[in-house]
Amino acid sequence: MKHEALKPVIQSLPNKPGVYQYYDKEGKILYVGKAKDLKKRVSSYFSKNHDNAKTHLLVKKIVEIKHIVVNTETDALLLENSLIKKYQPQYNIMLKDDKTYPWICIKNEAFPRVFLTRNVIKDGSEYYGPYASGRMAHALMDLIKALYPIRTCTLDLSPKKVDLGKYKICLEYHIGNCKGGCEGLQSHTDYLNDISEIRNIIKGNFKSALIQFQELMEEYAGLLQFEEAQKIKEKIEHLSHYQARSTVVNPSISNVDVFSIISDESYAYVNFFKIMNGAIIQSHTTEIKKKLDETDREILELSILEIRDKFHSQSKEIYVPFEVDVVDNLTVTIPKIGDKKHILDLSLRNAKYYRQEQWKQQKIVDPERHTKRILAQMQKDLRLPSEPIHIECFDNSNIQGTNPVAACVVFKNVKPSKQDYRKFNIKTVEGPNDFASMEEVIYRRYSRMLEEQAELPQLIVIDGGKGQLGAALKSLEKLDLRGKIAIIGIAKRLEEIYYPDDPIPLYLDKSSETLKVIQHLRNEAHRFGITFHREKRSKAAITTELELIPGIGEQTVLILIKHFKSVKRVKEATLEKLTDAVGKSRAEKIFAYFHEISQ
Repeated sequence: MKHEALKPVIQSLPNKPGVYQYYDKEGKILYVGKAKDLKKRVSSYFSKNHDNAKTHLLVKKIVEIKHIVVNTETDALLLENSLIKKYQPQYNIMLKDDKTYPWICIKNEAFPRVFLTRNVIKDGSEYYGPYASGRMAHALMDLIKALYPIRTCTLDLSPKKVDLGKYKICLEYHIGNCKGGCEGLQSHTDYLNDISEIRNIIKGNFKSALIQFQELMEEYAGLLQFEEAQKIKEKIEHLSHYQARSTVVNPSISNVDVFSIISDESYAYVNFFKIMNGAIIQSHTTEIKKKLDETDREILELSILEIRDKFHSQSKEIYVPFEVDVVDNLTVTIPKIGDKKHILDLSLRNAKYYRQEQWKQQKIVDPERHTKRILAQMQKDLRLPSEPIHIECFDNSNIQGTNPVAACVVFKNVKPSKQDYRKFNIKTVEGPNDFASMEEVIYRRYSRMLEEQAELPQLIVIDGGKGQLGAALKSLEKLDLRGKIAIIGIAKRLEEIYYPDDPIPLYLDKSSETLKVIQHLRNEAHRFGITFHREKRSKAAITTELELIPGIGEQTVLILIKHFKSVKRVKEATLEKLTDAVGKSRAEKIFAYFHEISQ
């Protein structure tokens, strides 16, 4: 199949909003598209026949797929717009015009005007947006005008001209849309306070505005002006649905390179964003194989130089997650809050998704490398002397102290090896004693393995905290195996990892693959143990009822269960059928017993 090589790429795409890019064999970009769900959208191109000739021809030419993950569908729309304008791909026709999205401008003036514009001019004014929905932008402006009567005229309201009485109030003042700053009827300080409130609303801090609108709506309702009250209610609903501006595009961030890094035991992943005129125009993630024990800082410093050279970047500023040493004429910024931090976080998210996709592809096309990577990570995270190729996990199971059993599950190369699972009936312990039961099971398991000269595991996992771990250690000491097999305990409450002779537990990252493997082991041991315990309780209940029959022993009970499958069928059986199963003498005793009970 022509697109066979793209299958692992498509299968490993995230189910997240973002923008995808298709390239031909010459590396030329063919198409840029946005998606609510990247994996579903891209998969749809390759999973059906297309009636549209253009789409059919596009799919035939695709040899490479790239993508950028973003936070929302709106971000995807804005980023798609930026990339199409930048590259003007052959198969994108809808946005090849110079369509731009609206911004809200707070003009750099003595009495600043607030208005919608599609042109961002570097004159010291403030620009907020862009707004993917023009209707939302207009609704927001309506709200601002209803709350704060601000001027719409273009007069030069400098303090000197206002003091000289150069201007007269106009109709806007008389109809309540302006407070007459041109004649000094509104002070400059009061006007700037209103602008500060407007700025908060635009930024999404509109709690106080909602309170004011609520009061205004109630005032109209109190005056029986229900039509006006309804209009205010609709505006409150618009404001409630308003979303804060996008982090994908921001005019205050211009001509900047953004770098982030995430790494594991064997590989590092560096994401690069290029931002020009406030928009992401380029995204690239590089996978770097570690040769030695390089730090993230060392890798990032090298990557910054190589990536900037590769993309011919002339930016004078970079955003990075931590301090790095780079060329002297480059400004290094480590964002902590605000939009700069948001854009750095977005870069890190793209690096994380790229790593996950690489892992998924490894699992499909190179499962051995995938397994090797996880084992290496587990060895590092758990501080083990060797990779835990063979792991065994133990769990006790007893309910109200009855039928105590234990289970041992075995993982080899991070996968369950079910043929090696073992069940244990507790033999030497009276009553519910988990510690003694664990000690017995560990001793029985590994004494037998030593006798049979079987290969011992590299890691033992005990389902329990310090007490259970201590009990298991006693048995290993008796067998002279302590220190020869690594052993840990995992407590259920906070997923603490306990080590021998160390009172302080280890807490792994909740999203780490090492913890997921240990949880899988623990859950599998619990499932296997509970299943065995249920079987034993069920069998015990059946056996107890049949053994109440005078003159019937354990061997006869087993024959009955094997022949009739249940106690109910034994009760319902005819004398002839019982005779066929266990002989005439015992059959008569069984039949008489159930016949007497039924009466």
